[in-house]
Amino acid sequence: MNAAQHSPTMTQKKIGDVILDVKNISLSFGGVKALTDISFNVKEHEIRAIIGPNGAGKSSMLNCINGVYKPQEGSITFRGQTFRHMNSHQVAVMGVARTFQNLALFKGMSVLDNIMSGRNLKIKSNLFMQALRLGPAEREEFEHRAFVEQIIDFLEIQPYRKTPVGQLPYGLQKRVDLGRALAMEPQVLLLDEPMAGMNVEEKQDMCRFVLDVNDEFGTTIVLIEHDMGVVMDISDRVVVLDYGKKIGDGIPQEVRNNPEVIKAYLGTSH
Repeated sequence: MNAAQHSPTMTQKKIGDVILDVKNISLSFGGVKALTDISFNVKEHEIRAIIGPNGAGKSSMLNCINGVYKPQEGSITFRGQTFRHMNSHQVAVMGVARTFQNLALFKGMSVLDNIMSGRNLKIKSNLFMQALRLGPAEREEFEHRAFVEQIIDFLEIQPYRKTPVGQLPYGLQKRVDLGRALAMEPQVLLLDEPMAGMNVEEKQDMCRFVLDVNDEFGTTIVLIEHDMGVVMDISDRVVVLDYGKKIGDGIPQEVRNNPEVIKAYLGTSH
């Protein structure tokens, strides 16, 4: 991937107002501090990267945002509503979806059914109507399946629609995980190392899909990623964590030249 071709600053995309504001988040497990007084914001339509060494608190931060963890201090504001604590269902209903570093797919189910599971929050008919396939429920299922088919086309996984996910290569499983999150029609998409374990070609494909989701769907993206080439290439802004503390925040060029970041994460060779 060539930064000159794909850099967000080169395409002059329009970044909106703050959609997600994280204020003074602190999280401890027993006596161990995972996050200490972390603050940053995410603007509408941007790709916001969170980077740092292993154990820096990146996934813990995402878990606070999507309600898996409840921080002891701080608040999170989403679209003007401020919360001390949110639960995962509440977050999902509000329009925040997430993929996971360790795939949480239904390995015995088909690609289509896995992505369909992301539509659960959108289904209005009750289980009784769904089981009997009564008129409104049948029409609703048809509409949801049509939406899912569009995602399958978008992610270029049409040949695998009916294939059990467990039989797919790792890179395609990651794509299905992304598809399931997109099925929720999120306003904010949290991606936890979407390219971990991929080869160069798979990473290039995933980069392209992340950029297209951001551009074509207008989805705001918060991204954890270890590949610094990817981060510097596709991110609008980067926040850097180290041992649960924020040590850098800014556009990629600023972060790349930050002495604290170089010392803690990038290494002097960068």
